[in-house]
Amino acid sequence: MAEVDKLFFMSRKLIKDVLRDKNIYDVTNDLFSEKLGEYYFLIDEHALLAGHSQDYRFDDKGIPVIPSYIDVDENRLIYYPISIGQYGLAIYHTWLETQSEYDKRRFINIVDWFYSHRIADEKGIYWLTDVEKPEYRITAPWPSAFSQSRGLSILLRGWQITGDDRYRQAAEKALVIFDIAACDGGVTTFTDLGPFYEEYPTVFPTMVLDGFLFSLCGLYDAVRALKSSRARALFDAGIKSLLKWLPHYDLGYWMRYNYCREDFYPDPDPATIGYLRLVITQLTLFAQLTGETELSTWADYFKQYDRLPNILKMYKVKYKALKKMNRL
Repeated sequence: MAEVDKLFFMSRKLIKDVLRDKNIYDVTNDLFSEKLGEYYFLIDEHALLAGHSQDYRFDDKGIPVIPSYIDVDENRLIYYPISIGQYGLAIYHTWLETQSEYDKRRFINIVDWFYSHRIADEKGIYWLTDVEKPEYRITAPWPSAFSQSRGLSILLRGWQITGDDRYRQAAEKALVIFDIAACDGGVTTFTDLGPFYEEYPTVFPTMVLDGFLFSLCGLYDAVRALKSSRARALFDAGIKSLLKWLPHYDLGYWMRYNYCREDFYPDPDPATIGYLRLVITQLTLFAQLTGETELSTWADYFKQYDRLPNILKMYKVKYKALKKMNRL
């Protein structure tokens, strides 16, 4: 992409980030029932279409596709499991309100996409994203703990509203890859402080914080719907690891986006305003789910960074990070 196009893209993203409401998502009150209703974060379909998140397009079956990343040379529309799951959950919330067969069918189309596009082998069931991630030097199609989470949340809701046991079986097998190291084609970095479920797994740790937290949501759906001891063990291990890793994301004035320490990657790469506020919401949710008051303490701690002087300081650092990643 031409330099002027990158600058325009990132400037537009910055403006949206600054103007975004501090309350990124409302959180559901239904957190513990075996029957999966609302997703933990109330994703509104109209907000997604209005450009709150991705630039969604749709194929002839109503499956969302999005443009490839700004720093990918080949500009094309891609099937991105994370975004397909995001939109699927938004449709599910629409159906919960309307109870219409039309909206139910739209949601089942998303369920069927995850089922028909699953890969099944010795790593269980998983989904690949076929687009490069240049900043992490990922060139081959890659799995993701975040994609696994979306697949779990979609398939389990599809199973519960249709009774189709294929979806349940696929969801159970989607847990297997969490036990496989990212460097071996799995989705987990096994650190000295505990497992870190990777949004962008590769041969070195990337450790994107919000993606790790989203991965826990799908695992917790499996705890609730399947009463899975394996999902419970993965979830509990993730929470313990999270508590140990959170201090490493503190920059003293802001929060890290990730904990990638490779020489070619900028250090630090601070979170944007939107990601800071998203993680605060995520930490507040998991404090409610687990009863871990330390998570609430961290949410309040990071919240006090959300002030104009800190934001200006963060964007000076972020600019340098984006330049090093060739995103400006």
